[in-house]
Amino acid sequence: MLYSIVQYLRQSASLYPTNIAVSDGKSSLSYGDLLANAEKIANAFVKKNVFKKPIAVMIEKSPASIAAFMGVAMSGNYYSVIDEKMPQNRIEKILETLKPEFIISNNRNRKKAESLGLEAEKILYYEDLIANEISVDEKVAIEKAENRIIDTDILYVLFTSGSTGVPKGVIITHRSVIDYTEWASETFSFNHKTIFGNQAPLYFDNSVLDIYSAIRNGASLYLIPQMCFSFPIRLLEFVRDNKINTIFWVPTVLSRVANLNILDKCDVDCLKNVLFAGEVMPARQLNVWRKRLPNALFANLYGPTEITVDCTYYIVNRDIRDEESVPIGIPCRNTDILVLNEQNQLVGVGEKGELCVRGSSLALGYYNNPEKTDAAFVQNPLNSLYRELIYRTGDIVHYNELHEIIYDGRKDSQVKHTGHRIELGEIETAVSSNKDILNNCCIHNSQKDVLVLFYVGNVEEPSIRKHLSALLPDYMLPNVYVKLPCMPLNMNGKIDRVKLQEEALKL
Repeated sequence: MLYSIVQYLRQSASLYPTNIAVSDGKSSLSYGDLLANAEKIANAFVKKNVFKKPIAVMIEKSPASIAAFMGVAMSGNYYSVIDEKMPQNRIEKILETLKPEFIISNNRNRKKAESLGLEAEKILYYEDLIANEISVDEKVAIEKAENRIIDTDILYVLFTSGSTGVPKGVIITHRSVIDYTEWASETFSFNHKTIFGNQAPLYFDNSVLDIYSAIRNGASLYLIPQMCFSFPIRLLEFVRDNKINTIFWVPTVLSRVANLNILDKCDVDCLKNVLFAGEVMPARQLNVWRKRLPNALFANLYGPTEITVDCTYYIVNRDIRDEESVPIGIPCRNTDILVLNEQNQLVGVGEKGELCVRGSSLALGYYNNPEKTDAAFVQNPLNSLYRELIYRTGDIVHYNELHEIIYDGRKDSQVKHTGHRIELGEIETAVSSNKDILNNCCIHNSQKDVLVLFYVGNVEEPSIRKHLSALLPDYMLPNVYVKLPCMPLNMNGKIDRVKLQEEALKL
């Protein structure tokens, strides 16, 4: 029985000790090396008798950061990722909430670590931690600590944006990650020959699929350098040169590659699994990829951080028109989806409601924030007989005639405009079907009650309006059209809606 993700590492290190576990193109660790480094890091905490405590990790995305995660987990503690490029104010807010027992950094980030105001002995450096071999007695002590872990213990706390400006720490257990990883591995047939090409930052939950699916299967994980995503042809060359066969990227990255018409300029036939999540995938750009890679599996995954990465999925197995919404599909195994209307009743086909989730995937809540936890993780309104929590995602969906779940938009992006209730996501889907639009985002300026369409593309307002008039009622047509040279992106590579909202209010 699995009770800790560390068991994945020990098994893969035993079966495939010389396989590349993780590489960033410059340095790499085999499974034997990854296990050895994880044990050395775990040893530091076991010797200090630190157990079930938060450990912050501030190392750039690299094999060292993955080793740090595994070492923390092996010692029976839990990690939280601090991106060294985050604004100082955000880092300080995270540390204030987390109150880590220690922080693991490295020589490259020494100055940044020292600027955080922690006591010197609370900062541990990766190079120091892995410098010394560990004794037989220390190995025994590590195994004893590891044997104390149970599957409901915390694996990581991942901080997401909070509506009040204070980051929320989502608490995820070993059990939840094991449940998700087992499903993903079996659904997409991952094995020791799978080669993952990671795009997601390590503080973004999409990276969890890459990391733990690789470790579970003895597969290789390539952390694609951030620079490649600024130069898409280099991105495809990295995929080709490293024979990457599985990617899990945000749609913005996939769409940009499709929009630049470069898929025919670099042979990426090595790709067998093209997975995407994190935002809406426009059907038109998806069809460009499908045409170029007709033998690859394409899958749309959906889920918020609070349910351990994904709770529904849709393997694209039929033609999807450019103006269609790509379904988010059906529930993942061992996950129950409840779509509830405003009366907390299950919806029928075509009726919109809030997507709610029940199952092992649920987070334990928000770290050191019981008020936010109680607001989002609530008693199942369909069950009055015993305690059963569900997570209310705030996402509005409906079932189509095939009983596939269709994403309509955020509950908080459902706006009232000229007396009509409108889903901004529905407008964006219609805009995306225009072949001359490369990217778009619709914002509601509530102060003036106008819909503002920000877009990137070689097209002007009259043409867009004509295109939309055939797809949407008049009251859903944007009032203001703003052409941008490029769409602003946040740190996760998704459209920066907060920045666009600020711009919309200036208009």
